[in-house]
Amino acid sequence: MRKILLLVVLISTFNQIHAQKSIKPKTTVTQYPKTVDRPKLVVGFVVDQMRWDYLYRFYDRFSNGGFRRLINEGFSAENTLIPYLPTQTACGHACIYTGSVPALNGIVANSWYDSMVGRDVYCVEDKSQKTVGSTSNAGLMSPKNLQVNTITDELRIATNFQAKVISISLKDRGSILPGGHSANAAYWHDGLSGNWITSTHYMDKLPNWVNEANAKREGDKFFANDWNTLYPIETYVSSDSNNVAYEGRFKDETESSFPHKTKQYIGKNNEMIKSLPYGNTMTIDFAKLAVEKEELGKDNITDFLAISCSATDYVGHQFGPNSIEIEDTYLRLDKDLEGLFNHLDKTVGKGNYLFFISADHGVAHAPEFLAKNKIPAERFTSRALYRSLDTLMQQKFQLKKSIVTVTNDQVIFDHEVIENSKLDFTMVKNAAINHLKKQKSVSNAIDLTNLYNTTIPAELKTRLENGYNPKLSGDIQIINHAAWYNSSSPSGIGHGGWYNYDSHIPLIFMGWNIKPGKTSKQYYMTDITATLATMLRIQMPNGSIGNPITEITK
Repeated sequence: MRKILLLVVLISTFNQIHAQKSIKPKTTVTQYPKTVDRPKLVVGFVVDQMRWDYLYRFYDRFSNGGFRRLINEGFSAENTLIPYLPTQTACGHACIYTGSVPALNGIVANSWYDSMVGRDVYCVEDKSQKTVGSTSNAGLMSPKNLQVNTITDELRIATNFQAKVISISLKDRGSILPGGHSANAAYWHDGLSGNWITSTHYMDKLPNWVNEANAKREGDKFFANDWNTLYPIETYVSSDSNNVAYEGRFKDETESSFPHKTKQYIGKNNEMIKSLPYGNTMTIDFAKLAVEKEELGKDNITDFLAISCSATDYVGHQFGPNSIEIEDTYLRLDKDLEGLFNHLDKTVGKGNYLFFISADHGVAHAPEFLAKNKIPAERFTSRALYRSLDTLMQQKFQLKKSIVTVTNDQVIFDHEVIENSKLDFTMVKNAAINHLKKQKSVSNAIDLTNLYNTTIPAELKTRLENGYNPKLSGDIQIINHAAWYNSSSPSGIGHGGWYNYDSHIPLIFMGWNIKPGKTSKQYYMTDITATLATMLRIQMPNGSIGNPITEITK
C-alpha cells in the first residue's frame, strides 16, 4: 500500500515540475496608443439664409460636382430644424458650432438690449481689441460674448492645441463665432478698406499671404464684371418676374431688374461686394488659399476650416427668395462649391476630409409675392407696436417711457420706472399682453417668465425656452402670424420667426466615413456638433444639448 502511495506522490510531483517548465515566462511589452482615426480636415460650410428647399428647387440646374455631389454622395438630414428663437445669423452660427442655444450660450440675437449696461450690444463687439489689417474699427471684435465653447475649441483641446482652426466669412459674426475662443485665425471683410482683416484677439499682424491677397484688390476685379445672369435669363423659370416692386434696388437703379451695373463701385464702395454673388466667390477663393498657405490637412492632426458664405443673405434680404437674383446667386455658388471640392480633393485628398453644409436660418417669402398668389401675408412694423404700447402705458397707468424698446419680437420694459411708480409689474405686463393680442399682426403674446403656464404648442414652447436668457432677453415675446413680416420698407424680406420658412435648414455630411443616404427623422441644429464630436472622438462643447445623428455615427 505504501509503495502505491509513494508512486502516486512521485507521479504527481513529476507532472507539476513538467507543467512549470512548459509555462513560458511573461514578457513585458510596452503598449503605445494607436492613432485615433480622424479625418485630416473638417470643413464646416454655412450658407447664410439658405432655405432647405433650395436644394431641390434648383436641383435640375446644379452641376454634378457642386450641390448635386453633396446630395448624391453625402448623407442628408432632410428634416433639420432650428430649436430656438429668434432665427438670426449670430444665433445660428453660435448654435451650429456649440451645439447650444441662446439660453445657455448668451448669443440671443445679432444685437440685443443689455439692461446691465443700458444700451444695445452687438454680438461680437469687444472694444478692448484692435483692428488688424485696416485702420477702421471693424476689427474691434472677439468671441467674448459667447458664454460656452465650440467644437473647434474642443478639437484644439483634444489635440493639445496642435490642430489648426481657421474661420472665414464676409461677416465678422460669421467668422468669429464658428472659430470659437481659441482659433488660430478668424478673418472677415472690412467694407472700408476692402481687406480681409482680423482682431488682436487672434494675432498682432496679418500673415504675409493675407497681405498679398489683400494687395490684389479682388473686389474691384469682380465689380468690373457687372452682374448679369449666368445663363440666358429666359431659363430662370423657377423664379418671379425680372422686375417687381417688392424687390429692392441698388443705389442709382430705377428698377430691380438685370443687368446690375457694378463698375461704379470700383475703388469707391468695397462694402458692395457683400451684396453680390461675387462675395461668395471671393470668400471661397480666400478659403482655398488658406488651405494651401496654412497647409491644412497636411499632417496626421485634424485641422478645421470654417467657411460662411454671407452674400446669399444680403442678396436674399434685398431681392427675396423668389427672385431671379437669388436663383442666379445659388447657381453661381454651385460652381464655387464645385471648385472648392476639386481643390480639397487635390490638396487634402478625396475621402480624407469631412465636409458638412448647413445654414444659420432660412427666409420668408415677400408678403406681396404671396398676396398676389392669394396666400395671406402682410407687412407690419415693430415701431407701430411700440407706439401703441407706449400710448397704453401712458393712458392706463400714467407711465412715461416705461418701455425701453420692442426688438427681436420682444418687449423690454424699464423696470426701474415701473418700480418707482409703485405699480405691480405683473399687472402692467398682463395689460400689455392683452393689448398686443388684439393687434392685427400678432398671433400671440407670451410672458417669458411664465412659460410653464402658457398654453401653446409644445414645439413653440421649447423654442421659446431655448431662446430665453434671463439676463439678456426681454419680458414679452410677440408671435406674429405666419407670413407676416416686420418691415418699415415696402421691399425686401427677412427672417427671425419660428415658422418652417425660417427654421427648416439643410444639413448634409459628405466625405470621410460618410455613406450616401437620407433620413426624414427630425433632428435639430444642436445635433450638428454632437455628430461631429462623436465622429472625431472628442468631447462635446461644454454647453452642448444636442444628440448625434445615429444614422451617420452608428
